[in-house]
Amino acid sequence: MVLGKRLQDLREQAGISLEEAGRALDVTHATIRRMEKAEVGLKIPYVEKLLVTYGITSPEEISGFLALAREANRPGWWHSFRDVLPDWFSAFVSLEGEAAVIRAYEPAYVPGLLQTANYARATLRAGLPHAAPEEIDRLLTLRTERQALVTRTDAPLLWIVMDETVLRRPIGGRRVMREQMERLMEATELPNVRLQIMPFAAGPHPAMYGPFHIFRFQLNEIPDIAYAESLVGGVYFDERDDVSAFLEALDRMCAQAAPAQSTKAILDGMRKEI
Repeated sequence: MVLGKRLQDLREQAGISLEEAGRALDVTHATIRRMEKAEVGLKIPYVEKLLVTYGITSPEEISGFLALAREANRPGWWHSFRDVLPDWFSAFVSLEGEAAVIRAYEPAYVPGLLQTANYARATLRAGLPHAAPEEIDRLLTLRTERQALVTRTDAPLLWIVMDETVLRRPIGGRRVMREQMERLMEATELPNVRLQIMPFAAGPHPAMYGPFHIFRFQLNEIPDIAYAESLVGGVYFDERDDVSAFLEALDRMCAQAAPAQSTKAILDGMRKEI
């Protein structure tokens, strides 16, 4: 995404249209647009020819850009899970791993990054009733490896609003739920994790239509990206107006939910009720 945005900036600074750039590569202008939007991989010969077309003649500058393009084309660590990872969710794992801030609303489940293994297995079985045990095991391993980012040195800020329903719905049995509550209580002690509970008593709120995530990045070239998931896939939004709607809803919910300082006490109370 970063390199695509930089290619777009170079093209516009050179005063070259999409059509003219396409003719330089003998491709359509739509192909150039897709490269700039990171919708296709960056073919090294194409990138090199575009840089020259845009007036970049320094061998060092071209070499540096091509090195970044090769790195961008390298498969992520999750590529080894492509046998069980849907294409539409691969982008989510990529964004999750690069984000500086991850905000989300979860109305039904504990977020995957904070699930215990037993809770995760129970949710996977419920969501994929026809999956083979081996597939469930692979997905569980993937989820566990994703969780490493929560405690890594440069961990993102993870700010989650969970509906009270998440904590009241029995998943996996009493022992599993008690274990999951304890994991969440431990998470509230992490400096980069902020959990808020939306209680039933708070009434209706702006995001009752379903779960979503918002990713924010340190690099200016990458805009905030919102993600909404359904039963059969996910949708990504990067247009400013769309993302602003998600941000406004989440900001209102954070003001409406119980403050983060009280989350541990709320969780402890619910754990004792199980």
